[in-house]
Amino acid sequence: MTRDDLVEIERIRQLKARYFRLMDQQKWEEWARVFCADVTIDTSDDGAPRIEGRDAFVAFLRPILENVRTVHHGHAAEIEITGPESARGIWAMEDMLWWSPAAGGAHVWGTGWYYETYRKESDGEWRILELVLVRQRVEVDGGQTYPRPSEEGPSATRPSEEDPSAKRPSEEDPSAKRPSEEDPSAKR
Repeated sequence: MTRDDLVEIERIRQLKARYFRLMDQQKWEEWARVFCADVTIDTSDDGAPRIEGRDAFVAFLRPILENVRTVHHGHAAEIEITGPESARGIWAMEDMLWWSPAAGGAHVWGTGWYYETYRKESDGEWRILELVLVRQRVEVDGGQTYPRPSEEGPSATRPSEEDPSAKRPSEEDPSAKRPSEEDPSAKR
């Protein structure tokens, strides 16, 4: 690893810090700029659809978090520079969300990992190209909702990270497609 790599890794850490802060501050226009225009988002562990595109993701998430207090933290980043304009990372995460009494007053706490790929764009800025959220645990008002008690254990809801065939596409090759999906470029 070179000094230049360390500088780029720090720039990616700053990018992710902005991701968390701007989402919690609900500064949606600024938050959108942490993503590539053609970002792919997979938060299916939270029951959300797979989303293609920055504008689509902001349009999806903004109304969900309206009038919700949130705190998102990322920890223990593992970032690897994979090329002059590409990188990948894994972040341990924790989030807390509080709905107002008028909206039911629920409190959600969750943990998991972000698996991400990054692209350095023509303006020299790193942006998130792919984000996959893998949940470890979610509680609503103190009661466990994910995984369901019948699914306890590290491999009950997702493949083991030790199994090379279970690796997410972006961990092997940022341009790889999931075998069960159509080529997203065909949809554009």
